[in-house]
Amino acid sequence: MLVRYFAAARAAAGVEEEHHDLPEGTSLEGLIAAVLAVERPEPPAGTPPLARIVSRSSFLRNEIAVRDRSAALGADDVVDVLPPFAGG
Repeated sequence: MLVRYFAAARAAAGVEEEHHDLPEGTSLEGLIAAVLAVERPEPPAGTPPLARIVSRSSFLRNEIAVRDRSAALGADDVVDVLPPFAGG
C-alpha cells in the first residue's frame, strides 16, 4: 500500500510518501498502526507528532473518502493522509 502525506502530516512523517507491505484486506486501522510503528526523526519545531495528526486526519483510498477505519484495503491501494486544514 502506498501512503501519501499532505501538509502537517508530511512534515511530521518526514517523507512525502512511503510503501507498506501489508496483507490484502488489512483495515485502514491496521495501516494506521503500521504507519505509527515506523521510527521517524523528530518533527520540525511546532509540528505536532504524527500520531496526533493522524488521529484528527481524514483519509482517501484511491481518491475516495474513507470514514470507516475498519474498511479493508487492497495491497495496491493508495491512501492519502489529509490533516485538518486551516483557512477558508
